[in-house]
Amino acid sequence: MAAVNDTRPGAASSTPATPAPSAAGRGLNGGSHGHKGKGSMAPRGARRPPKPKEDRHFVTALARGLQVLACFQTRDRSLGNLEIAERCGLPKSTISRLTATLTKLSYLDQIEDTGKYRLGSATLALGSTMLARLDVRQVARPLMQRLATQTRSSVSLGTRDRGSMIYIENCRGSAPITLSLDVGSRVPLVKSALGRAWLTAVSDTERNAVMEIAALRNPDTWPAVRRGIEQALEDQRTLGVTCSFGDWQPDVNGIACALRPGRGLPPMAVSCGGPASSLSKDYLLNEARPLLIEIVAEIEATLTR
Repeated sequence: MAAVNDTRPGAASSTPATPAPSAAGRGLNGGSHGHKGKGSMAPRGARRPPKPKEDRHFVTALARGLQVLACFQTRDRSLGNLEIAERCGLPKSTISRLTATLTKLSYLDQIEDTGKYRLGSATLALGSTMLARLDVRQVARPLMQRLATQTRSSVSLGTRDRGSMIYIENCRGSAPITLSLDVGSRVPLVKSALGRAWLTAVSDTERNAVMEIAALRNPDTWPAVRRGIEQALEDQRTLGVTCSFGDWQPDVNGIACALRPGRGLPPMAVSCGGPASSLSKDYLLNEARPLLIEIVAEIEATLTR
């Protein structure tokens, strides 16, 4: 479950609940860091990368090194070789060699007291360079903050990264209880309003590929997931937004609008949401929805000038 911060004076901070395992770590939806045993698939798309037999240009060692870096999540302070091996579905001996190499190159730092690893300065440099090139963030942030302030909600800009949506910008309003998600956080692709909005922005071919993987990864829940995606397409057509009212987390409501930034950038989406206790379905649809649609149109217009 998403972490919810209570910032009221004297209020105790609520403890984030551990999200239930889902298809996120095995394909498309956001999920937990748990595993089902040795060799389990990694969370949120950090699974073992496929290697087509006919692809002579696929470098397995490079893919595995990137896989190690990708298994670190926002909530992780550090990870040991065994934890990384379980997430990546690779032997611990292989992981030990990879982490040693990545440490020498400053992509990982080893903590002396525990022997565990955390992301190093080289990954920070890569991430900072990438974010600096996303001028859409500079355009979107003041408009997103305006919406967050007006609606007392959390407003986020995200795009797809493998099996989930990753936040590339986030603004919060002044509500005493908010979602504790920030840049780099991930939400499910097929259950969140943000992910559903992204699905409405891509081609039928790309959407169908995502849906096919979701069906294969979670056959038991697929009928409900499919209905949610189909409803999202209809909501986008009739309402101009997609919705998730308790679909991702029971106590979280949200709406989102697809964003097409152009300039060679991938499709994105902007969401507006927060705890269901303070942001009802009626409020989001009647009050926040027109404001969200307005700022997305303004962002797109600014970027295409």
